Amino acid sequence: MSNNDWKSRLNVVYSTNPDFVYETQTEEVPETLPPAQQNLRVWLDRKARAGKQVTLVKGFVGSEDDLKELGRLLKSKCGVGGTAKEGEIIIQGDFRDRVVDILLKAGYRAKKAGG
Repeated sequence: MSNNDWKSRLNVVYSTNPDFVYETQTEEVPETLPPAQQNLRVWLDRKARAGKQVTLVKGFVGSEDDLKELGRLLKSKCGVGGTAKEGEIIIQGDFRDRVVDILLKAGYRAKKAGG
């Protein structure tokens, strides 16, 4: 933590203790499960997307970096854009079958779900 990180200490009461050290709570990064233990669901969604279809991959358990890496793999194999955040991977277009095949070949447990 830098010495000028004042935003994390907003609303903290002043302490007269000369040995006081302010400790911020750090978020625990979830441990990424191996692909064989991941239980991924692949959905087709068009809600709140101006009628455009997207393929959603839900159920990923792990760090944000690993999620983004898997999203990058899926986007490059499908040749389209998308994003990976908050435990979901969004691929532009209807690529459910292709995404399930790619995930199964990579060793993940994946199924088509609703949509």
